[in-house]
Amino acid sequence: MTVNATPMIATPQAMHFAEPLALQSGASVRDYTLAFETYGTLNADRSNAVLVCHALNASHHVAGVYEGQDKSEGWWDNMIGPGKPVDTNHFFVIGVNNLGSCFGSTGPMHTHPDTGKVYGADFPVVTVEDWVNAQALLLDRLDITQLAAVLGGSLGGMQALSWTLQYPERVRHAVVVASAPNLTAENIAFNEVARRAIVTDPDFHGGHFYEHGVVPQRGLRIARMVGHITYLSDDVMNEKFGRELRDAVVGSATGYKYSTQDVEFQIESYLRYQGDKFSEYFDANTYLLITRALDYFDPARTYGGDLSAAFARTAAKFLLVSFTTDWRFSPARSHEMVQALLDNQRDVSYAEIDAPHGHDAFLLDDARYMNVVRSYFARIHHELTSVTHAGGAA
Repeated sequence: MTVNATPMIATPQAMHFAEPLALQSGASVRDYTLAFETYGTLNADRSNAVLVCHALNASHHVAGVYEGQDKSEGWWDNMIGPGKPVDTNHFFVIGVNNLGSCFGSTGPMHTHPDTGKVYGADFPVVTVEDWVNAQALLLDRLDITQLAAVLGGSLGGMQALSWTLQYPERVRHAVVVASAPNLTAENIAFNEVARRAIVTDPDFHGGHFYEHGVVPQRGLRIARMVGHITYLSDDVMNEKFGRELRDAVVGSATGYKYSTQDVEFQIESYLRYQGDKFSEYFDANTYLLITRALDYFDPARTYGGDLSAAFARTAAKFLLVSFTTDWRFSPARSHEMVQALLDNQRDVSYAEIDAPHGHDAFLLDDARYMNVVRSYFARIHHELTSVTHAGGAA
């Protein structure tokens, strides 16, 4: 199918909820707002909705561009839109910004309704399950009782998986990309190093830095640098940067400055650039909240670690995708989920893409990956139209 060359215009929306949302921690949050966007058209029987769940530093701006704004493409614009793998000529796609984020939904930088002060560090801890519950409430408001599919990569994939466990009757298909049923100890360790960088920044002020008119940018920079290393593969870093020096360096036959603090290698320059950019737009408390949500997610925990027992609750059909060089969410983790689903005789498809890009591959234009997703959503569309033509309800 030919992709529409005309950019899809996205329109940010917001929905307010006055009633309290009970959280897994035992706390609750009330008078909160969820930012969201929709793309495509909801069909007559409201059966073609696809929920897209976002990863750590993404948002509800999944696809399209904002009118009059250059370089405002949604973070998964290569995946979603007219003629794209998730074709908005066929599907009504919904992107929701998670509670606690810093891109429009209520989070630590907003005002606590009980105190009149900015939440800061007092914003309650949220989990993947809490986000799914909030998303379900938003879908209730949109009068969508069942999703044709829920789709997500990385942390978004965890949310997609959690949907099939929390609301099995509301999900027909789940597409889980570059994800895992829980974090390994190594992944938790990376998250903890990043968090320590933030909370030990003198400008953090125990999470109440807003009151001091400062931002813990040094900590955010380091957190992003640590995280970004884990998103790339060794092959990609060597191919893009190798041991190349940033500039022609004088003072030594080797070309080195022999300095412990100067930026000499291209990879150093790249990581510092990524860290600087991130620290200008991301909220420090949000980073702490989201990485903790990653750490806590473990649906098999209440089943003694038995993933097959946990997955017995599922009713959806599944597509899982992994990438060979993704060492943060390795194919082995997807294999665990596939096996647990097969143990429960679920309908599951699996694709392992031999791609060099590491964890970031789920955001990139690999033709094999895109075709797998395109084919799967074509299958979903065929199911929907077959039911419609038969005169039944989806």
